[in-house]
Amino acid sequence: MTKAAYFKRYWQLYALLLLPILYFLIFRYGPMYGVQIAFKDFNLFQGISGSEWIGFDAFREVFAMRDFYTTLKNTFMLNFLDLLVSFPAPIILAIMLFEIRSAWFKKISQTILYIPHFISWVIIGGIVYQLFGNQSGMVNGVLISMGLDPIPFLTEKNSWLITYLFTGVWQSAGWGTILYLAALTGVNKELFEAAEVDGATRLRKIWHITLPSIKPTIVTLLILNLGKMVSIGFDRPYIIGNTAVREYSDVLSTFVYRIGLESGQYTLATVVGLFQAVVGLVFILGSNYISKKVTGDGIL
Repeated sequence: MTKAAYFKRYWQLYALLLLPILYFLIFRYGPMYGVQIAFKDFNLFQGISGSEWIGFDAFREVFAMRDFYTTLKNTFMLNFLDLLVSFPAPIILAIMLFEIRSAWFKKISQTILYIPHFISWVIIGGIVYQLFGNQSGMVNGVLISMGLDPIPFLTEKNSWLITYLFTGVWQSAGWGTILYLAALTGVNKELFEAAEVDGATRLRKIWHITLPSIKPTIVTLLILNLGKMVSIGFDRPYIIGNTAVREYSDVLSTFVYRIGLESGQYTLATVVGLFQAVVGLVFILGSNYISKKVTGDGIL
């Protein structure tokens, strides 16, 4: 079959690709035009094309800023701890849900676990402050009524860090199970039956059948998460953070917000954004290369 005949026969499939391709062209590739702001003394009234070229002067200015390295360190720290705490959570949840035999209980559990993903971080931030506030928080209210000292969940650095991490697990773990459950549905049931005949316990079946079956999915998502080590969402650290824990909560996204929108230094903000993109690309390519060498699995 010639290419023309193939296209004529399956033109509907190509038509379906138009929307995602247009999306990427407009919202992913189109904004790349603005990257040149990082190399210009951007003036809002002159526009991008009318602003004066300054080369790498803005990069030198950003790399000389102490706040940049502080926020870079915090970004790495929070993302790394998130990877340690949040990444295994959906894997464990997916395996637990997969092992449940009661269909109605599994559906109810999945619904309860998925709901937090659809709640805005603004609302989650309100819930966190209502629960863990120093004086007005429900948890500390109970502790005080029992004669115990309140715990500074949101005003002490280490306590805030634990609150930040486990809030992230609560919000994202349920939604993350979807991919793993999809991968588990493709596992050959005969493998479990054969293992049961051989006398394998449930834990043995999980270790030798379930986990190896979802290994490619785990590796793929791990590589994608490693590629985001320099990038971090704005909502979560900004809403849950405060001046008392700024030493931990100030990250690159909040730094860009301060120097870009609050201070109007758009060139410096673009430099930081470009830095995140380039380093993220290096991380994802590097982790993919190491994964191929060590495990034989990769995404590129």
